[in-house]
Amino acid sequence: MGRVQDKVAIVTGAASGVGKEDAILLAREGARVVLTDVNEELGRAVAKEIGDRALFVKHDIASEDGWIEVMKQTHEKFGGLDILVNNAAILAYGTIEDTTLELWQKVQRVNSDGYFLGCKHAFAAMKERGGGSIVNMSSMAGIGGVSSFCAYSASKGAVAALTRSIAAHARMNGIKIRCNSIHPDGIKTPMVFNLHSSMPKGAKSAVREKDAKQIMARFAEPTDIANLVLFLASDESRFIQGAEMRIDNGYLMWAD
Repeated sequence: MGRVQDKVAIVTGAASGVGKEDAILLAREGARVVLTDVNEELGRAVAKEIGDRALFVKHDIASEDGWIEVMKQTHEKFGGLDILVNNAAILAYGTIEDTTLELWQKVQRVNSDGYFLGCKHAFAAMKERGGGSIVNMSSMAGIGGVSSFCAYSASKGAVAALTRSIAAHARMNGIKIRCNSIHPDGIKTPMVFNLHSSMPKGAKSAVREKDAKQIMARFAEPTDIANLVLFLASDESRFIQGAEMRIDNGYLMWAD
């Protein structure tokens, strides 16, 4: 207990899935947590579950005005910011052949622009505090090649590169802000499971024909990700900067 005692954290996409587990675990370990999401009903329910150490703010991460408001409410409620967990994202099926420009731009707006805005405003807030930790949720899709998710893969690659740039800037200028990215493979979340209904028929058939055990071996529980988020948010990881933390059950190494 107390691994992030009295630190102030913002967790985006905190109404469900990984973001919910992140927020609950950070609060359990002593943090005061600002939960943000577009789903107000579920987000408020999670904040109520946590209690007085939580605040919910309805928030579109691709809106700069939204980020300004989140930072304002965070300062008013808790006095500053020590941790940002950029977690909110959207996932959409589409290869290079069938991804439209509209879909491409929609995914980049949330997954790339939204993370940039979060990092930019959090960095300024953490400088006032004297330091902090930014944890960006990327993906194995941003490292390996995933043919079925063209726009998503590109957006998560951008998140990884953004993370390295922020980390280098902080280190070179002696700023005590760490920035690291997490790269999960599959996670058992509503976003992932709901994707199946939107996939083309041919893609669904291909998924059904695969070995179900192999597929599920690649799927982490949200708590698996939250435990790594907690470590990177805490002072235990004080010497980890600009790292790409794979959490994929060794999938990238599999040769068969």
